[in-house]
Amino acid sequence: MIVKKPKFLSVKSVPKLFWSSPKALTISPPPISVLFLVIGLVLFGLGEALLVASGAGVSPWTVLAQGLSQVTSWSIGYSTFIISLIVLFCWIPLKQIPGIGTILNAIIIALVFEYILPILPTFKNPLLQIAEATLGVLVTGFGGALYLIANLGPGPRDGLMTGLQKLTNFPIAWVRSGIELTVIFIGWNLGGIVGIGTIIFAFGIGPAVASSMHILEKFAQITSKS
Repeated sequence: MIVKKPKFLSVKSVPKLFWSSPKALTISPPPISVLFLVIGLVLFGLGEALLVASGAGVSPWTVLAQGLSQVTSWSIGYSTFIISLIVLFCWIPLKQIPGIGTILNAIIIALVFEYILPILPTFKNPLLQIAEATLGVLVTGFGGALYLIANLGPGPRDGLMTGLQKLTNFPIAWVRSGIELTVIFIGWNLGGIVGIGTIIFAFGIGPAVASSMHILEKFAQITSKS
């Protein structure tokens, strides 16, 4: 029996759907693009908050920030800022274009995280912690797909993903997972703490983003025909 590879694992580009902006860098983005951008970023922030609330581990990039703070004595917040700047500089050779989404990415996700995290449930049962972390990855992936399809500029890490995808022509799922696993490896070697939730995020976020893009594209095709 031949087992077919899931189609979403072959997704190699961000689809252009009815809420996609014609240009990433624009001073007058389509209202529908802005709407889906904001919805996507809110879901993205909710997903990351779920991961932290689970207590099963932080995201790979937080592990890297932890590791950098260990070797430099910087705060985790400042380490995160420096890492984001480095990633943004990587955009230059990758020819990534920023937009309003690049700015709103930092603002909206931070605000959602700040206000949602205190009201999210926390569990002591390891299975429930893993379930909450997994839900966080799925929500983050779906939110990421929504806002990336809006085409108003990615956040630093998502821009690195789309840039490397165009450079290598590898599927989005594998590019994103490869980035996250590399970040974990570096962060852990610098002294960052890796949890089961960190591993779930690293292996799951790529497929979560790619499958969400695939589902949204199919849904848009169905609704356009009805």
